[in-house]
Amino acid sequence: QVQLVESGGGLVQAGGSLSVSCATSGLVFGGLTMGWFRQAPGKEREFVAGVSWSGGSADVADSLKGRFAIARVNAKNEVNLEMNTLKPDDTAVYYCAARRDRIMTRRPADYQYWGQGTQVTVSS
Repeated sequence: QVQLVESGGGLVQAGGSLSVSCATSGLVFGGLTMGWFRQAPGKEREFVAGVSWSGGSADVADSLKGRFAIARVNAKNEVNLEMNTLKPDDTAVYYCAARRDRIMTRRPADYQYWGQGTQVTVSS
């Protein structure tokens, strides 16, 4: 059974930092492209960051570069998202996603597996 389980969300003040993690099981983790997406109320799901199967390549949404970073730990079947200098506009449910292909992409439709999401709320 494939499972992606996010953890680490919560409430943080503007300007603060937060890390969220995604633990996977039921998949050959080393062959997956991993991504983080987010969805705020009334908005479409949007790409946040992605990392290649080896961890050698990372992609962060242009508007988040310099504040967000993604990293994977293949030995732990885990991918992490570090978020710094958070703003109220970063408030959303953050989803971990896995793609059975080594080509990186920002499109949600290209990811086959999804976690249940974790809420991140940034207060002003």
